[in-house]
Amino acid sequence: MSQAQRYFITIANLATARGPDPDLSFQGSSPQSFAEALQAALRQPVLFQRWKAKQPDPDEVDQSLAPVDPTATVSAQLDDLRTEVQVVTTLTHFVLRHRLFMLIGPHWQLRDVAAA
Repeated sequence: MSQAQRYFITIANLATARGPDPDLSFQGSSPQSFAEALQAALRQPVLFQRWKAKQPDPDEVDQSLAPVDPTATVSAQLDDLRTEVQVVTTLTHFVLRHRLFMLIGPHWQLRDVAAA
């Protein structure tokens, strides 16, 4: 595994941030519930496997999207009207971006990345 990175992410309006597939999308409303959902998506293969099963040819899915990081941590808090999220993981930005897209679509912005 690679070295852990700390990702700083902003979500403008968590209440309306949803992914394109309602079956896979984040359904909560609080920063804490989002942090828990994203942390689970990074630590366990469940969300990826559900997404993979919905693809036209699951056997052809890019396996570089499959890794998990059992030590990933996610925290989130409300700051003014935005949700500020910190993710610490050894997963690549490519994998993190895919999990975020499944959960909340394009409704997030990467603010910074630093070594953890």
